[in-house]
Amino acid sequence: MNIPELIQSQRKFFKSDITKDIGIRKRHLKKLRQEIISNETAIYDALRKDFNKPEFESYLSELGIVLNEIDLALKHLHKWTSPKRVQPSLLNFPSKDYIITEPYGCVLVISPWNYPFQLAISPVVSAVAAGNTVVVKPSELTPHTSQLVAQILSRVFEQAYVATVQGGIPEATALLNERWDYIFFTGSVPVGKIVAKAAAPHLTPVTLELGGKSPCIIDRNVNLKLTAKRLVWGKFLNAGQTCIAPDYIIVHHQIKSKLIEAIKFEITKAYGQDPEKSEDYARVINARNFERLSRILDESEICLGGQQNAASNYIAPTLIDNPQIDSLAMQDEIFGPVLPLFTFETENDIDRIVTHFEKPLSFYVFSKNSKFSKRMTQKYSFGGGVINDTMVHFGNHRLPFGGVGESGMGAYHGRHGFETFSHKKPIVKKANWLDFPIRYAPYKGKLKALKFFFKWLS
Repeated sequence: MNIPELIQSQRKFFKSDITKDIGIRKRHLKKLRQEIISNETAIYDALRKDFNKPEFESYLSELGIVLNEIDLALKHLHKWTSPKRVQPSLLNFPSKDYIITEPYGCVLVISPWNYPFQLAISPVVSAVAAGNTVVVKPSELTPHTSQLVAQILSRVFEQAYVATVQGGIPEATALLNERWDYIFFTGSVPVGKIVAKAAAPHLTPVTLELGGKSPCIIDRNVNLKLTAKRLVWGKFLNAGQTCIAPDYIIVHHQIKSKLIEAIKFEITKAYGQDPEKSEDYARVINARNFERLSRILDESEICLGGQQNAASNYIAPTLIDNPQIDSLAMQDEIFGPVLPLFTFETENDIDRIVTHFEKPLSFYVFSKNSKFSKRMTQKYSFGGGVINDTMVHFGNHRLPFGGVGESGMGAYHGRHGFETFSHKKPIVKKANWLDFPIRYAPYKGKLKALKFFFKWLS
């Protein structure tokens, strides 16, 4: 595929103003919804082939979220695109002031492999709802799902509207060498920096959905059984390959051994005595990531799990005990079914660990003490957080989802996604029936009156 020609065709298509037509946007989103539903079984099969993702998890974390995003856009698009009246300033009296939304233009979406359907299609839904054209670069590490994404989009959109470019680093590099009106990237921190650098020469706005070391703090006064159940679900969903999964635990030293036993019980309850035989447990994406995780286990003290099978990229749900802060387990986001365990006695112990790392994408705290939870969530900077559960903030479209600092910039989901891909353009419509002379030169003798007038503005 000739990338410069593709972008040129999309720019021409955008300039035709076809994508700004609300009816056309909704018609394509309805067709996309129907195409996804028609291919539901094929999507499950592709995800199973790519990394053994269970059907239930596929709907929960992939199809269900995408369909919900489409339904929200279809239901609210007219409202989202309507001009918003705002209170005019006395400086502009008499006037009518309002904000209109307009699409940026040609958008590039680069999506990751861990949720290869949802994280490719959801940004497309938001970008199309906002009136843009889109080029999607899905991950080469999930070839079956990426191919299906390309097929679905090609059946709904002409290439000048929404196109898919498949491939690896050379294709991603070629795309980033072009000029875009907006870039949306989901992936690792190092690649996020490459994307930001590529966008800088053209001052292209970006949304970067990255990751980091997301902590999970567990106080001593918790419901251990429920805490362990929610922790096991949040960590081992998709075999831990989730950017908002708890990356490490900091548990009160008095309940550490009880927590380990509760986690062991919940793992067995969820996946059986041998999780490798469970139909509900996914696999590590490829041999490269399996080897990376295996090296972490080789240097760690394992207190639960640790079984491996390189032939199928299987790593059991695993807890590692009190790793060194500079160990392999703690150098980068783990992105796998391995969970380090630290203990604390005082809040200073928590602070020493949490502040050792960059601002995380997510932050979790379990406690019956509301004051403790409030202190934790207010003290630290992070993308989004949950008290007494994990990951569920992702599921509320009314909440913006995004990072801060090295965990990313920008946010999306629901209306927030529409606004991400829209420029908010302010308009003042000034009346002609009254015109105050104070603002015009000559200014002599007007300063005192001007100062008095500005006092009224506050």
